[in-house]
Amino acid sequence: MIDIFTVVVPHVLMAFAIWRLLGRDELDSDPILPGTASAMAQRNGRDAPGEGRPGA
Repeated sequence: MIDIFTVVVPHVLMAFAIWRLLGRDELDSDPILPGTASAMAQRNGRDAPGEGRPGA
């Protein structure tokens, strides 16, 4: 019984952590690739970081 418990608990905790990480917005953009932040921001209807609105 203890063997099953020691195997299942870490796997459940890792699955929970991965599930939480997959929901983060930072995964949608890669800071190394140029233009991905602005493309993702336009797709999501937001301004890209570091880009101001014209006239603002």
